[in-house]
Amino acid sequence: MKIFLCYILLINLYGIFLIHSDKRKSQKGKWRIPEKTLFITALLLGSPGILIGMHLFRHKTKHKRFAIGIPLIFIIQILIFAKYFSL
Repeated sequence: MKIFLCYILLINLYGIFLIHSDKRKSQKGKWRIPEKTLFITALLLGSPGILIGMHLFRHKTKHKRFAIGIPLIFIIQILIFAKYFSL
């Protein structure tokens, strides 16, 4: 269980880092992080980190794909965990 919690912490810190990095790259007109990478990170249980990063850095919050998709992934993950841990 400790390893799992460490993974959750690290993947979410990574998600925040990705959003921050993509925001800075967009401001400087540099190569951007692919949206696919952000969604894969969210699917790998990094959705809270991506969501926090989006609001913390005001990045991707107006893109419907992210404004709906990331919270939806997070909600589904919560429901799965709630069902799993209620057994």
